[in-house]
Amino acid sequence: MRAPLRWVLWDVKDTLLKVRTSVGEQYCREAERMGLSLNPVEVDTAFCQAYRHYSSKYPNYGVTQGLNGKTWWMGVVRDTLSQCRVQEPALLNTVAHNLYHHFSSAENWEVFPDSKKALESCSSLGLKLGVVSNFDNRLEAILRGCGLLSYFSFLITSEEAGVAKPSPAIFDQALQKCGVPADSIAHVGDHYVKDYLTSRSVGIHGFLLDRHNKHNQPDIPQEHRLGSLEELPSRLQQRLD
Repeated sequence: MRAPLRWVLWDVKDTLLKVRTSVGEQYCREAERMGLSLNPVEVDTAFCQAYRHYSSKYPNYGVTQGLNGKTWWMGVVRDTLSQCRVQEPALLNTVAHNLYHHFSSAENWEVFPDSKKALESCSSLGLKLGVVSNFDNRLEAILRGCGLLSYFSFLITSEEAGVAKPSPAIFDQALQKCGVPADSIAHVGDHYVKDYLTSRSVGIHGFLLDRHNKHNQPDIPQEHRLGSLEELPSRLQQRLD
């Protein structure tokens, strides 16, 4: 006999909310406040290179190498702007510091139109909600600013956990917080490996959010796919009946 569903765990970025405008545009806006004129397309390209480099050299914000989310992100910003011919160290530090704090606020993030209704519907079904996200420790402030924090019983960020998806260990921490068997938990996220495969590897009912129909993996049953979060409550209801 299958266990009744008790919890729903959520990814955050590109599942519940997204960056409001491109990173290049936001970096250029902050640089302009400091008297710099940069090209958003060039900054976007530089950011992608810097982000890949830091993610490879210092995975999960470098927490096992003595870094933290703030120092990691400031390094990404400095490297991005250095590639765009900004060389003054004090200026680089100021822009990096300001951007780190700006990305803590709701004005830089956009909640998807279906997010709040889905969270409300899950709560009304009697389900408890938690977050398991590859994110730094600004996540609580961001969710509060976006009006989403109150829906969740707990947040697990990869920075705080010391481990990131696709490691199953971050879901093991979530299982301990939920206090129920994995078969009583669902997880919703937009990444095939980090969210869908990893959650299912520990026995959680993983759902893949595929808003733009870009995942064509044949091993995903149709009932595990979500075109939008509006489809989630009815899928979960089937696990409650």
